Amino acid sequence: MARFAILFALIMLPALAVANRPVRTPFLVRGKVFCDTCVAGFETSATTYIPGAKVGIECKDRNTMELLYKHEATTDSTGSYSLLVNEDHEDQVCDAVLISSPQKDCSLAAEGRDRARVILTRYNGMASNERYVNAMGFARYEPMSGCNQVLSQYQDIED
Repeated sequence: MARFAILFALIMLPALAVANRPVRTPFLVRGKVFCDTCVAGFETSATTYIPGAKVGIECKDRNTMELLYKHEATTDSTGSYSLLVNEDHEDQVCDAVLISSPQKDCSLAAEGRDRARVILTRYNGMASNERYVNAMGFARYEPMSGCNQVLSQYQDIED
C-alpha cells in the first residue's frame, strides 16, 4: 500500500503543479493593410483598405538574424487583422510583414511600408498583451485619377 501511495504521489503531484501554474495570456497583434491609391507613400483621404491581404509575424534572432518564428493571418472585410502569438519572444527582433494582396491593381509592396516592428515580450514594462502595429501598405503601379487634387491637400501652402 505504501508503494501505491508513493507511485500515486510521483505521478499526480507534478501534474497538479503544472495545472496550478498560471496560464499566460497570448499576445494579440492588431493592424491594418491599405492600398496606396495615389502612390504617395502614406495614407491619404483616397486610401482604401484591403480585405483578404496576407500578413505575417516574423521573429529573428537578434545576433544571427535566423528566422525563429513565423505566423500568418488574413485581413478581414475592413483590411484589419488580428493575430494571436502564444510565445514570449524576449530578445528577438519581431516584425509584421506584408505577404500578398488579392488586388491585382494594388499588389506592389510600398517601400518603407512593407513591414512594421512589434515588441513581443512581457519583460518591457507594458501591462497590456495587445500590440498595435503601424499600418502597412501595398501601392498601385499607377496613381488613380484625381490624385493631384487629393495630394494638394497635403501640400504646405504659405500666405
